[in-house]
Amino acid sequence: MEPLPGKARYIVPTIEPSKKYITEFEGIDVAVGFESFEDIKAYLGISEKNELEYDIVLIDTDMEERVISYEIENCEKIYFTTSFDMYSIRRGIESISGIKSIISATKVLFSKEASKAENDYLNYLSAGSNINWDNEIIYMPFELGDQTVIYKNQRVSKIKLKGLTKQYKEGLIYIVNQIMGEENYPALRKIFKKIEKGV
Repeated sequence: MEPLPGKARYIVPTIEPSKKYITEFEGIDVAVGFESFEDIKAYLGISEKNELEYDIVLIDTDMEERVISYEIENCEKIYFTTSFDMYSIRRGIESISGIKSIISATKVLFSKEASKAENDYLNYLSAGSNINWDNEIIYMPFELGDQTVIYKNQRVSKIKLKGLTKQYKEGLIYIVNQIMGEENYPALRKIFKKIEKGV
């Protein structure tokens, strides 16, 4: 399940959109418009004492109030994903500014030519926050062709890898492998190849 902010409302198709809803997209349950896990449980009629029955829950947000209400600091893995346009990077920094506990996060940087200056700028903006950056940085060398494929996927409401650059796909595999565990790497590569072929 993936609780998402308003952006998903325009990307993930649904038959009956409303203020908050859960819909299935490419085998993934996507929750839109919810403010917390308790909010999702109430919608599904699940007791607050019970856990959501999902192996993996991804939280995608750039809103400070959602970072707090979903208790991001308790997540097993935190990725800070940003490109280097001013809106994205400043919005991302604002989203983590209200975290009270010290958290560790991995930078995922979308940039055609990632530079030390860009990373230094992110460090400068985040100075004083309660975030400790992992030593590892994941660079996603974002090309114009990748953006074209992503926009096309959004229009046809499908997840397709064909047309993405090798570097972009390798970055995706690397992140998924971190989440799933190293032992799943061979199976992951096979799954990605099937998705790419449209099987």
